[in-house]
Amino acid sequence: MKIRTYSELILRQTFIERFNYLKLNGIPGQDTFGYDRYLNQIFYNTLEWKHFRRGIIIRDNGQDLGCDNFEIFGKIIMHHITPITADDIKQHKSILFDSENLISTTLKTHNAIHYGDKSLLDSTPINRIKNDTCPWR
Repeated sequence: MKIRTYSELILRQTFIERFNYLKLNGIPGQDTFGYDRYLNQIFYNTLEWKHFRRGIIIRDNGQDLGCDNFEIFGKIIMHHITPITADDIKQHKSILFDSENLISTTLKTHNAIHYGDKSLLDSTPINRIKNDTCPWR
């Protein structure tokens, strides 16, 4: 597996370039944790994780894949750039809290990354200008 990092990710200027860098080409419906899913649910509800997660959101300015003009409205998902495993959680490995291994995303973007399916992404935001929706101007 190719090692990817946040530092390399942010060198890509566009949202699509960042998506292509991160996409994993997973199999839809295949569980990451299987019967050990309870482990990541416990982990993601710890105060240690919540505090760390807040710092990543601030670093990424609450923007999808840290891209300007891709503000996240609603729930922010943390994507581990190198996927974590149940053993990582059981052994409390440093990869869990490695800021080089995390990026803020929306649920749609997160799913698109894991399934390698660009069609799951939200469309590009529309750049609005003053009076652009007013038919008589």
